[in-house]
Amino acid sequence: MIKEAIVLAGGLGTRLREVIKDVPKPMADINGKPFLEYVLRLLDKQSIEKVVLSVGYRYEFIMDYFGDKFSNIRLIYSIEDEPLGTGGAIKKAIRLIDEDEIFIFNGDTFFQVDLFKFYEFHSSKTSRLSIALKMVNITDRYGIVKIDKNNRITAFLEKKEKQDGLINGGIYLMNKDFFLSFNLPDKFSFEQDFLEKYYKDYEFYGFPFDSYFIDIGVPEDYDKAKYQWNQIVF
Repeated sequence: MIKEAIVLAGGLGTRLREVIKDVPKPMADINGKPFLEYVLRLLDKQSIEKVVLSVGYRYEFIMDYFGDKFSNIRLIYSIEDEPLGTGGAIKKAIRLIDEDEIFIFNGDTFFQVDLFKFYEFHSSKTSRLSIALKMVNITDRYGIVKIDKNNRITAFLEKKEKQDGLINGGIYLMNKDFFLSFNLPDKFSFEQDFLEKYYKDYEFYGFPFDSYFIDIGVPEDYDKAKYQWNQIVF
């Protein structure tokens, strides 16, 4: 089982600024604790031993709060001097990873995925990149991910009003050397410039999970997270 992960925690949180003021988005308060703490708690429960926190905007808040250890997890920081996009952040952080395969998480998304099942799926497909997917009723905030009967990703569709479908749940399992084999720029979007660009040329897979999912990217869902937190079972 994989013991290392990257958590992307460098978001500016522009849409949440009026609610969380001047702190990094993953440090948004959820019932007295920063959102990122719940993400790390989920990883700790599933035996992740090392997390590279990719940080940027006001990263001192994160470092001062967590230090170099959270429960049984050793924390290492990959600091962006300027915004690199999700892809650039992964490119920089992944060089601090020792293992061949790596979990990647969005620091503003909580998705209660069974990482062992996800790893088993990834290995069974001999996949170089797998995405945890979530079925939602209305995807107007998200694009839809299409998969075939073998779970290979066949399309990334644009956001549409009131359409049911599978969405990208913000958790990835990827082969390190595969990612580093591309001549990638220092600044780019992992979603648009990597996933959507290369899924036709390489076999990327999606694994749907029917478990709790929340993305605090907008004030409405941030408020929802506070009231729904009793659904979380650790």
